[in-house]
Amino acid sequence: MEETMDQLNAQNPDSDLTPTEQAQEEESVHRALEGFYRAGKPPWDTGVTPPELVALVEGQGALPPGRALELGCGTGTNAIYLARHGWEVAAVDLIDRAVDQARQRAEAAGVTVRLLHGDATRLDELNVPGPFDLFFDLSCYCGIPLHRRDAYAAGLTHRAAPGARLLMFGYGPEPLDNPTTEVKSWAAGVTADELRARFAGWELLDVTPGTNSVPTFWFTLQRVA
Repeated sequence: MEETMDQLNAQNPDSDLTPTEQAQEEESVHRALEGFYRAGKPPWDTGVTPPELVALVEGQGALPPGRALELGCGTGTNAIYLARHGWEVAAVDLIDRAVDQARQRAEAAGVTVRLLHGDATRLDELNVPGPFDLFFDLSCYCGIPLHRRDAYAAGLTHRAAPGARLLMFGYGPEPLDNPTTEVKSWAAGVTADELRARFAGWELLDVTPGTNSVPTFWFTLQRVA
């Protein structure tokens, strides 16, 4: 695993950024996200719970309700859905405007969700100790600067119950039959090989293409018990 990570970092210019450049990149991402919410058009925040999450919660072989953490919860659609189906839910988003809307929506729906304004790569700064049985990420990880992605993975791993699932949606550069580890900037998205490299102690169970006009994927990972 260490050799794999070294190879991955060698391909990622972000790993060579100075602290000032890293901070500037994080601020740039923050501003871009805020801009989407100010315009009222974040493409990942559609107000509709994706069928992939519905299948995991309600379908054949559904997970029993437990504790869930959503990373990048937006205005709360999926956190509210999970709470309605018996899950104890905590949810985090970087944009305060989105979290405020999520709180209003959860209150209107009559469900309890612990909504937190914060950085999904800095969970130690938030009150989310875990353990969690389910992590859900709808386009959060794929927008995280490369130099913060190991921290994201470590934060989830530290809070994962044995056998915990991670359901992640993201865009990426690879066709499904031609995988590549060459994610050279956060704007390139995420690949299956990158997740295998970064998420030590997890098994990648499934990769399913999305239905978007650009390459997107649903990744299912499970914490090794």
